Amino acid sequence: MRVFQVRQATTGSILWTGAAAGDASALEAMAHEAGYLDAAHIPQAILDRGLKVEVLNL
Repeated sequence: MRVFQVRQATTGSILWTGAAAGDASALEAMAHEAGYLDAAHIPQAILDRGLKVEVLNL
């Protein structure tokens, strides 16, 4: 597993950092930790601002 960071694209705010198998898994983990059932349940207002998933090279 690699370490990922999910950021809000427009502000650069870090929403989640952790280990995941890939980009999709990182987004699912972020959504779950934020209290959503899965990434499909992230509110459209958040998605409209953009989410950026990056691998951290530690």
